[in-house]
Amino acid sequence: MTTTFTLDQLRTAVTAAVRAPSLHNYQPWRFRLADGAIEVRLDRSRLLPACDPTGWAARIGCGAALYNLRLALAVGGTPAQVRLRPEPADPHLLARLVPAAPHAATPTECRLHAAIPRRHSNRLPFRPDPVPPPIRQRLIDAARAEDGWLELVIGSTAVGAIAEIAMSAHRVLDRDPAYQAEVARLTRHYPAPDGVPAISGGPVAEPQDLLPQRPFGDWLRVPGRDFESEPLVAVLGAAGNTPSDQLIAGQALQRVLLTVTDAGLAASMLSQPIEVAQAREQLRLALGRFGSPQMVIRIGYGQPGRPTPRRDTTDVIDTVLEET
Repeated sequence: MTTTFTLDQLRTAVTAAVRAPSLHNYQPWRFRLADGAIEVRLDRSRLLPACDPTGWAARIGCGAALYNLRLALAVGGTPAQVRLRPEPADPHLLARLVPAAPHAATPTECRLHAAIPRRHSNRLPFRPDPVPPPIRQRLIDAARAEDGWLELVIGSTAVGAIAEIAMSAHRVLDRDPAYQAEVARLTRHYPAPDGVPAISGGPVAEPQDLLPQRPFGDWLRVPGRDFESEPLVAVLGAAGNTPSDQLIAGQALQRVLLTVTDAGLAASMLSQPIEVAQAREQLRLALGRFGSPQMVIRIGYGQPGRPTPRRDTTDVIDTVLEET
């Protein structure tokens, strides 16, 4: 049985890990090999003080990267045992992975791993075709498999209530000049390895839109035309809202998003109602759920979108530490 991971395994796995989503595509993760274990660390230099003052979104993104890392290791034949936040005195060490007993990857792991390079946030309007019930159940099961939960919001009244909470949170955030400046700074009108390219940002918002949109895009649509009429809206959550819960939610989120991709669907995320504490509580009460909402997801059948860029793996792997 393999007792340590190698540098080659780390590099291969990180190639998959960096394809995870993160708030405004700022990629707040680092990875290293320490005594044969792979560590996932929070990159303090890439925190967003205005958009993510508590580090919630950074931990969600790192959890999503951790899930990709796990998939890549499993498909490579060496699955990992994961311990979240293994050293309380080091809050930036988010997870440590050590080799588990080797075994072949499951068909589900292979399919989800194959979906990693195809998954990206799609900010374009979705077609009105409904998502079939069997796929909806797959999405619910995907969140549950990672100790999260996924609530599909059914019916125009329920969707309207969630949309109003999201819009209200968006207005709160948009009144903060520092928040606006940070979003503008991460909107890319030139080639860059992070941030959101304006060409991937979707159309400019219109007053009648049901759900809020970030001001990343700069292309206009016909005035008065609806963005989309009947999106499938889902809320993903975890048992609580501790840093460990957020890492669990990030893994559940990524499994759901890869399941979306594997099913031929598209998705984008709305974090505004999670970023505003009062809106998050309103969301929880509206759903009647225990636990803590961690992300709102819009799901449907979409035209091909544009993936956002990623930093090179050499920029996110720290110096290898030798065994002691």
